[in-house]
Amino acid sequence: MTVQPIRLFGDPVLRTPADAVVDFDKELRRLVRDLTETMQDSGGAGLAAPQLGVGLRVFAFHVDEVLGHIVNPVLSFPDDEEQDGPEGCLSIPGVYVDTKRRQHVVAQGFTENGDPLQLVGTGLMARCVQHETDHLDGVLFLDRLETAARKDAMKQIRAAEWYDAGAPPTVKTSPHGIFGLGR
Repeated sequence: MTVQPIRLFGDPVLRTPADAVVDFDKELRRLVRDLTETMQDSGGAGLAAPQLGVGLRVFAFHVDEVLGHIVNPVLSFPDDEEQDGPEGCLSIPGVYVDTKRRQHVVAQGFTENGDPLQLVGTGLMARCVQHETDHLDGVLFLDRLETAARKDAMKQIRAAEWYDAGAPPTVKTSPHGIFGLGR
């Protein structure tokens, strides 16, 4: 099993934009496997490489019985329709806040082997794809909230058992290179 520790809110890697994947090699396939197994073990709908401390543009997803991953995603939106509903994050455990997202998304990217991939999502899949792509840009769902909702979410975070405001962010060692595989 290759379940890895998930970086929590406050870890600087979560606020750092990830680099594009350039090497589609066995290290990338290992990262995709680690993302998938860690996500499934944690019961999440998605997990991005920065959440494992890896600064690469790749994430895994498991929504509506569709399990997969995408490397170097680029998003487009076929319309302006929005959805508003509860959103959470494995890096911010126990905090769920209604968050506005686009209802439909198209993600262009690649598989772990470098083959072109197009992922079309609606509803929960669209929410997941947008959320995980935000992670690749150093953006958290908290950043998408209106002021009052963000204040409420921060109150929940400060009250959470896992949060320690007096301690610097815990940075865990990843078995993968932090800003690229094999570097």
